[in-house]
Amino acid sequence: MNKAILHKGIDLLSRREHSALELRNKLRLREFQDDEISIVIDYLVENDYLSESRFADSVYRTRVNKGYGKRFIENELAQKGVSSTDINAAAQELDVNWYHQVEIVYKKRFSDTPIIEQKDKAKRIRFLQHRGFSTDEIFTVLNEE
Repeated sequence: MNKAILHKGIDLLSRREHSALELRNKLRLREFQDDEISIVIDYLVENDYLSESRFADSVYRTRVNKGYGKRFIENELAQKGVSSTDINAAAQELDVNWYHQVEIVYKKRFSDTPIIEQKDKAKRIRFLQHRGFSTDEIFTVLNEE
Protein backbone atom coordinates (compact mmCIF):
# COMPACT_ATOMS: atom_id res chain seq x y z
CA MET A 1 0.00 0.00 0.00
CA ASN A 2 1.24 3.45 -0.94
CA LYS A 3 1.74 5.38 2.29
CA ALA A 4 1.64 8.77 0.55
CA ILE A 5 -1.88 8.06 -0.75
CA LEU A 6 -2.96 6.74 2.64
CA HIS A 7 -1.66 9.82 4.45
CA LYS A 8 -3.30 12.17 1.94
CA GLY A 9 -6.58 10.26 2.21
CA ILE A 10 -6.55 10.44 6.00
CA ASP A 11 -5.58 14.11 5.80
CA LEU A 12 -8.59 14.86 3.59
CA LEU A 13 -10.91 12.83 5.81
CA SER A 14 -9.67 14.60 8.93
CA ARG A 15 -11.15 17.87 7.65
CA ARG A 16 -14.63 16.54 6.76
CA GLU A 17 -16.44 13.39 5.70
CA HIS A 18 -16.11 12.40 2.04
CA SER A 19 -17.82 9.85 -0.14
CA ALA A 20 -15.60 7.21 -1.74
CA LEU A 21 -16.16 8.84 -5.14
CA GLU A 22 -15.17 12.28 -3.87
CA LEU A 23 -12.06 10.95 -2.19
CA ARG A 24 -11.09 8.97 -5.28
CA ASN A 25 -11.46 12.09 -7.46
CA LYS A 26 -9.41 14.23 -5.08
CA LEU A 27 -6.64 11.65 -4.99
CA ARG A 28 -6.70 11.41 -8.80
CA LEU A 29 -6.18 15.16 -8.99
CA ARG A 30 -2.97 14.62 -7.07
CA GLU A 31 -1.91 12.24 -9.86
CA PHE A 32 -1.94 9.00 -7.89
CA GLN A 33 -2.59 5.74 -9.78
CA ASP A 34 -6.15 4.34 -9.81
CA ASP A 35 -5.17 0.85 -8.71
CA GLU A 36 -3.25 2.21 -5.71
CA ILE A 37 -6.12 4.56 -4.85
CA SER A 38 -8.54 1.61 -4.81
CA ILE A 39 -6.36 -0.30 -2.35
CA VAL A 40 -6.19 2.71 -0.03
CA ILE A 41 -9.93 3.39 -0.24
CA ASP A 42 -10.68 -0.26 0.59
CA TYR A 43 -8.36 0.01 3.60
CA LEU A 44 -10.03 3.26 4.74
CA VAL A 45 -13.50 1.68 4.47
CA GLU A 46 -12.43 -1.49 6.30
CA ASN A 47 -10.95 0.52 9.17
CA ASP A 48 -13.96 2.87 9.31
CA TYR A 49 -12.06 6.01 8.37
CA LEU A 50 -14.35 6.35 5.36
CA SER A 51 -18.07 5.75 5.78
CA GLU A 52 -20.73 6.46 3.16
CA SER A 53 -23.49 6.42 5.79
CA ARG A 54 -21.66 8.94 8.01
CA PHE A 55 -21.07 11.11 4.95
CA ALA A 56 -24.76 10.91 3.96
CA ASP A 57 -25.86 11.81 7.51
CA SER A 58 -23.47 14.75 7.60
CA VAL A 59 -24.53 16.17 4.23
CA TYR A 60 -28.23 15.61 4.95
CA ARG A 61 -28.06 17.38 8.30
CA THR A 62 -26.02 20.28 6.91
CA ARG A 63 -28.30 20.86 3.92
CA VAL A 64 -31.46 20.73 6.02
CA ASN A 65 -29.98 23.33 8.35
CA LYS A 66 -29.18 25.51 5.33
CA GLY A 67 -32.78 25.31 4.11
CA TYR A 68 -32.66 22.80 1.28
CA GLY A 69 -35.40 20.34 0.39
CA LYS A 70 -35.38 16.58 0.13
CA ARG A 71 -35.00 16.44 -3.66
CA PHE A 72 -31.98 18.75 -3.67
CA ILE A 73 -30.23 16.81 -0.91
CA GLU A 74 -30.90 13.40 -2.40
CA ASN A 75 -29.75 14.54 -5.84
CA GLU A 76 -26.54 15.97 -4.40
CA LEU A 77 -25.77 12.76 -2.53
CA ALA A 78 -26.48 10.64 -5.61
CA GLN A 79 -24.10 12.80 -7.67
CA LYS A 80 -21.42 12.25 -5.03
CA GLY A 81 -21.75 8.49 -5.43
CA VAL A 82 -23.74 7.64 -2.31
CA SER A 83 -26.00 4.59 -2.64
CA SER A 84 -29.76 5.01 -2.43
CA THR A 85 -29.76 2.76 0.65
CA ASP A 86 -27.48 5.16 2.53
CA ILE A 87 -29.49 8.16 1.30
CA ASN A 88 -32.76 6.64 2.52
CA ALA A 89 -31.20 5.69 5.86
CA ALA A 90 -30.00 9.27 6.38
CA ALA A 91 -33.45 10.61 5.49
CA GLN A 92 -35.18 8.26 7.92
CA GLU A 93 -32.72 8.99 10.69
CA LEU A 94 -33.21 12.75 10.46
CA ASP A 95 -37.01 12.53 9.93
CA VAL A 96 -37.68 16.10 8.77
CA ASN A 97 -41.14 17.65 8.50
CA TRP A 98 -40.72 19.06 4.98
CA TYR A 99 -43.87 21.19 5.16
CA HIS A 100 -42.50 22.95 8.21
CA GLN A 101 -39.07 23.22 6.58
CA VAL A 102 -40.44 24.90 3.43
CA GLU A 103 -42.43 27.31 5.61
CA ILE A 104 -39.27 28.33 7.50
CA VAL A 105 -37.31 28.84 4.26
CA TYR A 106 -40.18 30.79 2.67
CA LYS A 107 -40.61 33.13 5.64
CA LYS A 108 -36.88 33.69 5.94
CA ARG A 109 -36.48 34.59 2.25
CA PHE A 110 -39.68 36.50 1.62
CA SER A 111 -40.50 37.62 5.19
CA ASP A 112 -43.82 39.42 5.14
CA THR A 113 -43.86 40.84 1.62
CA PRO A 114 -47.18 39.96 0.00
CA ILE A 115 -47.52 38.54 -3.49
CA ILE A 116 -48.51 41.51 -5.64
CA GLU A 117 -48.63 39.98 -9.10
CA GLN A 118 -48.17 36.65 -10.85
CA LYS A 119 -44.46 37.35 -11.52
CA ASP A 120 -43.81 37.50 -7.78
CA LYS A 121 -45.54 34.18 -7.25
CA ALA A 122 -43.60 32.54 -10.11
CA LYS A 123 -40.33 33.85 -8.68
CA ARG A 124 -41.10 32.37 -5.28
CA ILE A 125 -42.09 29.02 -6.80
CA ARG A 126 -38.85 28.86 -8.81
CA PHE A 127 -36.79 29.70 -5.71
CA LEU A 128 -38.40 26.92 -3.67
CA GLN A 129 -38.15 24.43 -6.54
CA HIS A 130 -34.45 25.20 -6.88
CA ARG A 131 -34.10 24.53 -3.16
CA GLY A 132 -35.49 21.03 -3.75
CA PHE A 133 -39.00 21.23 -2.34
CA SER A 134 -41.90 19.35 -3.92
CA THR A 135 -44.76 21.09 -5.67
CA ASP A 136 -47.17 20.01 -2.94
CA GLU A 137 -44.96 21.52 -0.23
CA ILE A 138 -44.53 24.75 -2.21
CA PHE A 139 -48.23 25.29 -2.90
CA THR A 140 -49.12 24.46 0.69
CA VAL A 141 -46.96 27.33 1.94
CA LEU A 142 -48.11 29.69 -0.83
CA ASN A 143 -51.80 28.99 -0.14
CA GLU A 144 -51.33 29.83 3.52
CA GLU A 145 -50.47 33.37 2.51
